Amino acid sequence: MSDLSLFARLRRGLEPLLPARMRSGAVVPVVRLNGAIGMAAPLRPGLNFAGVAKTLDRAFAVKGAKAVALLINSPGGSPVQSHLIYRRIRALAEEKNIPVFAFVEDVAASGGYMLACAADEIIADRFSIVGSIGVVSAGFGFDRAIEKLGIDRRVYTAGERKVILDPFQPEKPEDIRKLKTLQREIHEHFVGLVQERRGNVLVGPEKTVFSGEFWAAGQALEYGLIDALGDLRSHLRARYGDKVSTPLIEAGGGLLSRRRPGVGSAFGAPLTEGGLEAIGGGIAERLLTAAEERALWGRFGL
Repeated sequence: MSDLSLFARLRRGLEPLLPARMRSGAVVPVVRLNGAIGMAAPLRPGLNFAGVAKTLDRAFAVKGAKAVALLINSPGGSPVQSHLIYRRIRALAEEKNIPVFAFVEDVAASGGYMLACAADEIIADRFSIVGSIGVVSAGFGFDRAIEKLGIDRRVYTAGERKVILDPFQPEKPEDIRKLKTLQREIHEHFVGLVQERRGNVLVGPEKTVFSGEFWAAGQALEYGLIDALGDLRSHLRARYGDKVSTPLIEAGGGLLSRRRPGVGSAFGAPLTEGGLEAIGGGIAERLLTAAEERALWGRFGL
């Protein structure tokens, strides 16, 4: 490698840190928002507010940035975590008075689409999947299984409504009505958020757009759920020129903040008294989380 090419690479790496007058082109920091939302596990970090808040702060703090770009690839997940991330992005964008662009990779659905709505423009690949503006709850019923196995389920509560939707008890109509009420309320807030952010460009029938259905990017564009087809590099070059710099902003933290091999268990439980028992629970939790996350991605053929 020549000294000239080495210098060029060093300059590109340091460019976001240089004063605006010394940069060769516009700077647009990039934040990657990837994974099911709120489904964190020790070896599957997932996507949640605590994990991305500092990264977002760092991206919006880049001096002289012309905009911030979000690379989104998420099938959704927790509505609360989705909304917390959404609100942080909007607060920072308004505080810094800079635009936000969302670039959809494989999918921006449900909570993933909520994240995209935090942007001023949404751009998706032609093969991206977008939408799913709805609310879903899923689970299993084990009451007949444990009856066949001769297992007793013993639950003691103070408060007659403390245990609802218990998978080890038969479904109760009043429990289902309660769940439906919660789902409707969350859905109404979700619809209101999309209308607030996209209301001036939405052209699809409301009954269809807010039904929970999802579409390929071409149909999403026709409905006004996205603004354009494209990718990050091409779109930002067209807007800011060929010399636009797009540094990827990642979570901070030095070597001392990471768990070294051999320290603690592979599942994050310390190998102290009681720690070994936690491994068994950790495995079960990881398996359930992985299955739920796999089901989310599977809805979109991914």
